[in-house]
Amino acid sequence: MSLLNADNISYTFGDQLIFRSVSMKLSQHDHTGLVGANGAGKTTLLSLLSGERQPDEGKIEWLPETRIGYLEQHLNLNEDMTVRDVLRSAFAPLYDMERQMIDMADKMAAAEDVSEAEDVYKGERTRLDSYLRRFAELEEQLQQSGFYQVEIEIDRIAEGLGLSEIGLDKTVGYLSGGQKTKLALAVLLLQKPHALLLDEPTNYLDQQHVEWLATYLKNYPHAFVVISHDELFLQQVVNVVFHLEHHRVTRYPGDYRAFAAAYELRKNQVQTMYQQQQAEIRRLETYIQKNKVRASTAKQAKSREKRLEKTMENRIKPPKLAARPHFRFHFSKPASGTVMEATKLLVGYGDPLFPPLDLKLKQGQKVAVTGFNGIGKTTLLRTLLGQIPQLSGQVKLGDGVVVGYFEQEPKVDGVESAIERVWGAFPALTQREVRTGLAQCGLRGEQVFQAFKDLSGGEQSKVRLCQLMMRQANWLVLDEPTNHLDALAKEALRDALAKFPGTVLVVAHEPQFYEDWVTDVWDVSAWSNEEAGALGED
Repeated sequence: MSLLNADNISYTFGDQLIFRSVSMKLSQHDHTGLVGANGAGKTTLLSLLSGERQPDEGKIEWLPETRIGYLEQHLNLNEDMTVRDVLRSAFAPLYDMERQMIDMADKMAAAEDVSEAEDVYKGERTRLDSYLRRFAELEEQLQQSGFYQVEIEIDRIAEGLGLSEIGLDKTVGYLSGGQKTKLALAVLLLQKPHALLLDEPTNYLDQQHVEWLATYLKNYPHAFVVISHDELFLQQVVNVVFHLEHHRVTRYPGDYRAFAAAYELRKNQVQTMYQQQQAEIRRLETYIQKNKVRASTAKQAKSREKRLEKTMENRIKPPKLAARPHFRFHFSKPASGTVMEATKLLVGYGDPLFPPLDLKLKQGQKVAVTGFNGIGKTTLLRTLLGQIPQLSGQVKLGDGVVVGYFEQEPKVDGVESAIERVWGAFPALTQREVRTGLAQCGLRGEQVFQAFKDLSGGEQSKVRLCQLMMRQANWLVLDEPTNHLDALAKEALRDALAKFPGTVLVVAHEPQFYEDWVTDVWDVSAWSNEEAGALGED
């Protein structure tokens, strides 16, 4: 039985067509990957399936009483609640029943006090009996629902996603954007809805927690649809793939590798059919042109014209290849031998996050910074760049160092378009130069005029990478630049950073992104008093 039926749905955003006549079904145990290039409309499709948006045409129907859990790219959480209280909100009805049971216990105690008095009325006995019955009903419901195992389950999910390392007693306002995403994901997993709709859940997760999530989803008893650009993760968790391309959705049964092979075969078949048809069209046109004026062959030429007309009616469109970004970072003149040196550096807000650090970066050195989320990688980067003050110690940049910085969580507000955002930062450029830069990053046509806040996460990252490309720099500092990027964009970024002749410091969680081009790895999770000295030294 289908859990979801989406029939002939179409959707436009402004003047931009997102989908046309899309139909799809989701069975009760489908573990589905939703894949496609950045900007194809994956997030929009999930929001339509969740009911947050309505299609322009067609209908979306869920099986009655289906519980849906939707993890969005952009979240709203109560900043004053603690992490544990947010996790407990997944079981709000059960905690409400517990409060009712406590209230019944208080009423029972008060009724018993009255019953022990000399002038006891029969009504008090009746009321006490009703309290006892209601208390027993509530206790049985809590037992059957597994309420007394809830705290154990909360701790299990929190540990699996790395929230325990952050601290369950911290308030939401203390958390970074990535940590809030993990918290929202944890709530959904605790709720165990009949259908999980997950938009890039592996963003902001380190490898250990990605592996935990993969195991969890692989054994998930209900259906889910997950957007991800992590191909290894998808291979582990999905048994169906929906591919969104050219405003259409195509269903591929099987795991991610089966999809990749079938898609490549299909693409090659379409290319072959297109080429064969084009050759046939040219042959027919040549024959008609040579023979239609001759009386002896005019009849045959007329027959060929009819065949050509029929062929043109069923003309195969040329295959459209996904636009591969081409990143290239401009290198200013080299800095001195030492790009950055930190001595006895203490990093943090109030309390130090690490022991005293001695760090050094030399010209041309390329370092990946790794470690679990919340440990302080962003704080370390911002301290080294002088954006926040160190608690103690010293940071010195070498002579001639020019920094290009890609921050993890930029402000996303206002109505400025992608082109206005870049042009505003580089007003001396012409519109043509700005549009050329955006096109190199994979943003073309109407995308460049969309409000930046309305772009997908991957498109926003490409706009910000375009801004970084426009700068001259000899030291690139990038804080999780692969979040939201599709496979082609990740590959292009990896190639660009590998070719960059300057120094690179990049925070990343995917070893396959950095392991073949960095010179060093700083695993901040492993730093200790003994290990903190002389990092980056020969």
